[in-house]
Amino acid sequence: MALHSPITMAFQKPRRAAGKVKYTIFAVVTLCVLYYLRNSATATFNTAFRPIEDHMNGGTPQSPIKPGDKTRPNAHSHPITALIEEAEVTFEDLLRKESRDLKSAAAAYRTRRGRHPPPGFDAWYGFAQENGAVMVEEFFDQIYHDLGPFWGVEPKVMRKEAWDYEMTINIRNQNASAGSGWFWTQIWLDLTKTIQHLLPDMDLALNSMDEPRIAVPWEDINGYMEKERASRKMANPKEVVSDFQILGQHPDAEVEMAQKWWESKKETRRFWDVASRGCHPDSLARKADHQTNFNDTPSITLAHTLPHTYKGYVSNFSLSADFCHQPDLQGLHGMMIEPLSVSSTRHLFPMFGGSKLPTNNEILLPAPMYWNGEERFSGGANHGANWVDKQNKVIWRGVATGGKNKPDNWKGFQRHRFVAMTNATQVSGAENWSQIPENFALPPSEYDIAAQQEGKLGRWTEEWADTGFIDLMCLEPEKDATCYYTDPYFKVNKAMKMAEQFDRKYVPDIDGNSFSGRYRGFLLSTSLPIKATIFREWHDSRLVPWKHFVPMDNRFLDFWGIMEYFVGFEGEVVKREGHDAQAERIALAGQEWANKVLRKEDMQIYVLRLLLEYARLSDERRDNMGWVADLL
Repeated sequence: MALHSPITMAFQKPRRAAGKVKYTIFAVVTLCVLYYLRNSATATFNTAFRPIEDHMNGGTPQSPIKPGDKTRPNAHSHPITALIEEAEVTFEDLLRKESRDLKSAAAAYRTRRGRHPPPGFDAWYGFAQENGAVMVEEFFDQIYHDLGPFWGVEPKVMRKEAWDYEMTINIRNQNASAGSGWFWTQIWLDLTKTIQHLLPDMDLALNSMDEPRIAVPWEDINGYMEKERASRKMANPKEVVSDFQILGQHPDAEVEMAQKWWESKKETRRFWDVASRGCHPDSLARKADHQTNFNDTPSITLAHTLPHTYKGYVSNFSLSADFCHQPDLQGLHGMMIEPLSVSSTRHLFPMFGGSKLPTNNEILLPAPMYWNGEERFSGGANHGANWVDKQNKVIWRGVATGGKNKPDNWKGFQRHRFVAMTNATQVSGAENWSQIPENFALPPSEYDIAAQQEGKLGRWTEEWADTGFIDLMCLEPEKDATCYYTDPYFKVNKAMKMAEQFDRKYVPDIDGNSFSGRYRGFLLSTSLPIKATIFREWHDSRLVPWKHFVPMDNRFLDFWGIMEYFVGFEGEVVKREGHDAQAERIALAGQEWANKVLRKEDMQIYVLRLLLEYARLSDERRDNMGWVADLL
């Protein structure tokens, strides 16, 4: 396999026999531990671990399928077939909720939100209708997940803290401006200007970093959400205020703000401590021992996957991204091990950003690269050849990001793991016991991989895997861009434009320093996205896993099973039929749906709705504000 250099033999010749013995003992112990963990793991997840009324987990709800569920159409089919069938049902149920006129849209809003729509709802609906939006109320769930806690913050404090922040977009008299020339700010400003004629006065504080920054403890968020729930009411339509406040250039100058303490990397040491404080106090993330050593080969098992998987495959994608029940992810994701930068706070204030962890408290906007449409994130106008003309391969090219990889921590980084486990030489070495996997694990027996049974997992992987780094992002790079501590395992590959990648059928999307930025481009292509992430984005509620994309667990142990299902395997003893038609169906359904709900017009519609809600929330009269013309 020419994509990256094979592992340098882990043993010198005189040490080979001893190394095999040690590896055999290690493997046996590991299998025993895995068996114990699998049989002792808790099979259910207490949803009460989330804050009160945390009704949106960042994705269209999809109930986990459980073994023996007789409501499923084919109890003896492959687990992925069952998940695909379930996704079809979920999607059809979603489409039946589409609103066709303003009155029904307002009714759907009141039913789901427990309030009147915000002032300007009629203008928003008209804008959405003019731009051909698919109008399903659930598509906007992320807005209410993000804004909910702010019902526990005084409006004047919200206004003051937003205006006083270092990087803002300011809207006055339907004109948006920004004092910062930072490129993300300018892109978000460009988006805002396209809808400024429909916006009231407000100030938006922006996160300019890749990494999310607000991580309020669960206990505090739960208190804010109690206030949010208590504030819900349907005010008498005759008493509802339907206009927005007018702000001065320097609003609320007299308001005193609580001092925000920004935690740096030096102070936090481990980002897991920051991220996990947003989990319930009784969650596994809060109770588990905190990992401090990342230098050894990580332990990778299925022990903490049961709440979000069905027979080893992701059945609840939003829950799979939630690490509160997955304490092992603290050593399996670069964000948790050592982010590139840290500047976090426990203080809740209204900051907008492009992505966040499930326990972060930023307010999500469409990421700048989605609005900007840059070719390296979108593929440009070329979305790929017809499915039948594509190479039957997995393609992945990327930078070794995920955080600051160093000699003593790189083995836990997600991109390093994915590239290593799709390298035929490394996989073959692991399966024939000649090499110890440095940073990945072979698929456990639960997946029943045919190639593995015949001792051909590496050879089979080589048939379809084409993955590699284009930059190793070394702590101290050598002159030739190599990296002394990962050179035995990886090499630098030539970059490949996204449009060229679309000539392959399968395009995995793996987190970088935060979300990867390629997801929308992948969805708009004719290739099939395979997505693993611990981040939330604005559009998550619009997509149905196994209908529009293939979800993957963050440990990647299910990846070989996913590929066996789609490409099949023909061995000397065992033969598994592929499901190419199903792969094509998901790829094209994802593309068709993305062209309906992930357009730039959909970003405008989403942001307009978000900012109307935000403006109401920042108004002293918010409890009595709304749009009620349909009730008068």
